[in-house]
Amino acid sequence: MKSFSNTRLILLHPSLTKHNPTPFSPNRLCVLAFISFFAFVFLLTLLSGRETPARRPNLFPSPTTPIPSSGPAPYLFDALIHYAAQSTAGLMPDRDLRSIAQLLRQRAPCNLLIFGLGPESLLWRALNHGGRTVFIDENQYYIAHYEERNPGLEGYDVAYTTKVSELKELLAEVRVQIRSECRPVQNLLFSDCRLGINDLPNHIYDVAWDVIVVDGPRGYSPESPGRMSSIYTAAVLARSRGEGATDVLVHDYEREVEKVCSGEFLCRENLVGADGQLAHFVIRGGEAARKDDFCFNRTSTAAAAL
Repeated sequence: MKSFSNTRLILLHPSLTKHNPTPFSPNRLCVLAFISFFAFVFLLTLLSGRETPARRPNLFPSPTTPIPSSGPAPYLFDALIHYAAQSTAGLMPDRDLRSIAQLLRQRAPCNLLIFGLGPESLLWRALNHGGRTVFIDENQYYIAHYEERNPGLEGYDVAYTTKVSELKELLAEVRVQIRSECRPVQNLLFSDCRLGINDLPNHIYDVAWDVIVVDGPRGYSPESPGRMSSIYTAAVLARSRGEGATDVLVHDYEREVEKVCSGEFLCRENLVGADGQLAHFVIRGGEAARKDDFCFNRTSTAAAAL
């Protein structure tokens, strides 16, 4: 029997018997890259969602997008009226100002013809945003001044040849020529009626005017140009426009020339309102226009003037 006293026990650890792989084997690198990629995508999505607001519809058109011309917004309209009414230097009374503005609120954008150029002119032009506004005035230098300071403003000068003191004479002459030179429906460009304004640019007579405001010429003294011509011309333009109706507003209606000529050419049956210094007539053109005379019944005021 052998002795085992000198025998030594040697224990082998399992790790010493196996191959120890490298810490970053190709398989582990692939898994790590895959996880890192998705972690990066998730983090990028999270940060983008926090820092970038949700896409909202564009409420304002781009500068190249055409903006429809439908008149000024109500708040802008009211603001213009408010600030225009604050200054009284040369302005028409507040009541008349607001009456004209209210009509333009209803009809704008439209074809607007105004006899007279003054402190309210820029207001009328603004309230008719998107329409066509034309001014007629006796002072060519005044028109040039306005056009220089307000690019795009359209104004034309006219030489009035009548005087306030000639009212009765002129009315009598028109009545004699009512079926010839001074007839209610005609192209004034070819008319020889003394009250007809025929020296404006040709295209003015071809426009179907929706609103005509008579606030000129000045007409405040016997020797100054009266508004006989502007009222007569407004009446003929309204009747000669073709189908449709024209609102004609006459300012300073309390004065003799304005009241008598309005009764003679715009007619009492067409008067829809008179408030303050302003009278409002609605004149119909086309088939509804009278061809043989201006009015069905002459007003007593017009007859008294003769």
